[in-house]
Amino acid sequence: KNTTMTTTATPIPDTELLRQLRGGAQAAFQALYRRHQGPLYRFAVLRCGSPDTAADVVQEVFMGVLTDAWRFDPLRGQLQHFLFGVARNLILKHEHARGRTASLTEDHDEEDEACDEGAGEPLARLLSDELAEDVRRALARLAPHYRDAVILYEMHDLSYLEIAAICQVDIGTVRSRLSRARAALAKR
Repeated sequence: KNTTMTTTATPIPDTELLRQLRGGAQAAFQALYRRHQGPLYRFAVLRCGSPDTAADVVQEVFMGVLTDAWRFDPLRGQLQHFLFGVARNLILKHEHARGRTASLTEDHDEEDEACDEGAGEPLARLLSDELAEDVRRALARLAPHYRDAVILYEMHDLSYLEIAAICQVDIGTVRSRLSRARAALAKR
């Protein structure tokens, strides 16, 4: 049997892609980027409120991956959690450099505001859009450390333990932050 031709549906683990990347394989970097760029960008844009800043943060994260500037240690956890932590730290540095906490704003595309003739239920769509905007505004009013916990737990399905590692706090603090953030969101 020819075992070199074996194909498998199992994705290549991040650690193997990193090893290949260190060996100069450009395809390994592209695979890591495709795998992690979307979740990192979604986290960053929700966390800092600016699509431009979020894109810059994600680019900086991946430049660090490419150059091994972040020095990921696979014995200390998963790459995705490590990258969330790096992105969070970069956002904090960016906010500190600005001297304020960024507020969440969203640019509306004209096509988002245009009437969608194909929508079966325009009123339901309008109410859904209004609710989503209300949630985004309420999320933006949360303190950054509460926002981190909510975004990572509710939108990225990470565990308390994973969030604790990313935010560099203990698990009780994560529980407390989520509880307080949910109460504040419900109030708003």
